[in-house]
Amino acid sequence: MLKNFYPYEYVENVNVIDYKKLYNKGYRGIIFDVDNTLVHHGTPCTKEVEKLFKTIHKIGFKTILLTDNGKKRTEEFVKNLNTDFIFNAKKPKVDNFLNCIKKLKIDKEKVIYIGDQIFLDTYGANKAGIDNILVKYMRYADEVNIGKKRKIEKVILWLYFKNKKYQHRIGDIYLKEFKPKVKRRKLFCEINPTCYKISQEKEIIKRHIKNIKSKEKFAKIKTEEKLPNLVYSHHSNMIKRAPGIDITLQKNKAINIDLACKKVNGIIINPNETFSMWKLVGKPAKRKGYKDGRVIIWDKLTSGMGGGLCNFGNTIHILVLHSPLKVVEFHKHSDALAPDEGKRIPLSAGTSVSYNTLDFRFLNNTNQKVQLCMWCEGEEFYAELRSEKPFPYYYEIFEENHRFQKEDNKYYRCSKIYRNVINAKNNKVIKKELILNNHSEVMYDYNLIPKELIKK
Repeated sequence: MLKNFYPYEYVENVNVIDYKKLYNKGYRGIIFDVDNTLVHHGTPCTKEVEKLFKTIHKIGFKTILLTDNGKKRTEEFVKNLNTDFIFNAKKPKVDNFLNCIKKLKIDKEKVIYIGDQIFLDTYGANKAGIDNILVKYMRYADEVNIGKKRKIEKVILWLYFKNKKYQHRIGDIYLKEFKPKVKRRKLFCEINPTCYKISQEKEIIKRHIKNIKSKEKFAKIKTEEKLPNLVYSHHSNMIKRAPGIDITLQKNKAINIDLACKKVNGIIINPNETFSMWKLVGKPAKRKGYKDGRVIIWDKLTSGMGGGLCNFGNTIHILVLHSPLKVVEFHKHSDALAPDEGKRIPLSAGTSVSYNTLDFRFLNNTNQKVQLCMWCEGEEFYAELRSEKPFPYYYEIFEENHRFQKEDNKYYRCSKIYRNVINAKNNKVIKKELILNNHSEVMYDYNLIPKELIKK
């Protein structure tokens, strides 16, 4: 999160930003400045801006304009943009930056601000704790008088270019012509395995402290008696048998999932309570019977204690997506770890968990109790989400435009995964929601990718 004001490198204009990459990084909302960001100062909206907003909305973003312009000009500007707005913003005051977050109804960490002025846009966004991209302000070719603030900004940017000690800003990765000439120094956790473990333990301690300070109510009561209504059930085979897959790690995964099931099975989540996977499962350790399974570290498949619990977290995620419950913490890794077995099933993998650093959590935001029931039988893993009574809606997960594509000598699985919200009384779809714009690096032998699914 960018919180402190310091010099930034800018992006040439709003059109060179890779919005799909922003979406894949987890952003879901964009706040735009207007004058000298989208159009020249005082000019009406253009066809180019209308096309840009259509593209951004198609990707899955929600947008809002934050401008110091008056109501009349702003209403005229947004006429064909299908976007919300706040006028007379009085930037860099923080209030209206935060009001944008409220209007978007998106977590602040998933929103990014795009503007052209350091002293109004960048400074205001940073004070509000919102990630941001500084674009080069739009200037007419014959424009001479650029104002005192612009002259100061030019000095600040010149100092930035002269002194590369500042960390690169989010926007830098979207400059096609920008190539860092200096080799990135390794993070402490990347130096060696010992440093990685030290860093991991530090993050675990930080999470423990955060949990203690938190006012969240965590689910902790279990019962053998099942709640009467089955919301959704899911089951899968835990052992993958495909070329290149270590069968020992697969069998160890099954053992690890079985141990986790015994910690979670029967848990009751009351209204306004939060389910935390790690609060219930605890730290996977050899003394508890856990074994080495397949894990991903630094985008590489390897073995590690408790490996396979990502599958456990992913199954809970699938259950929750088939309900009105609210996911409050979710981390993603590639869902292309191994070739598909049989028919492609979206979200059959892809949830990332790591003890007390990457958790899977959901909030019971309904007015009734819900329950997770999870158990293993042989190689099969069964899971149920139950409730006291039926919900008024049910949910359907589906995938569109599934394909593989080559990027910089690597292959990626790409697709869009949606959720239909369906009225239980008449079975009519009332809403189609984009869950995930999938862009997953293929982690197995490229020769096993179905040729008919490789698109250019």
